[in-house]
Amino acid sequence: MHPTYKKMLQGLQKKKKISRREKTRGDWFLYILKCCDDSFYTGITKDLERRLKMHQTGKASRYTRVHRPVEMVYHEKCGDRTQALVRECEVKEWPRKKKEALVSGVMRGGR
Repeated sequence: MHPTYKKMLQGLQKKKKISRREKTRGDWFLYILKCCDDSFYTGITKDLERRLKMHQTGKASRYTRVHRPVEMVYHEKCGDRTQALVRECEVKEWPRKKKEALVSGVMRGGR
């Protein structure tokens, strides 16, 4: 796993308390976008529609700003933010073939 992701996950694991406010905020999602150059972008959000619009207008990330237009090809519910971040780190480490299998539905849940 990439050292940056490792550090981030270690910090998240230390935070075991989840505030009442965080519990009531709703579910987080992992999503995968397919860009115009056939590359994949992986991210997390609480609102899939809003986040896709942000990517399509170039206001979400540097990567998708350059690689537009984008199309959402996969999403899954992850529960809370920590679980979504852990899943995002996991999927970002995968080779393209494994991501393609997840997107095409060959892998159920990708685990």
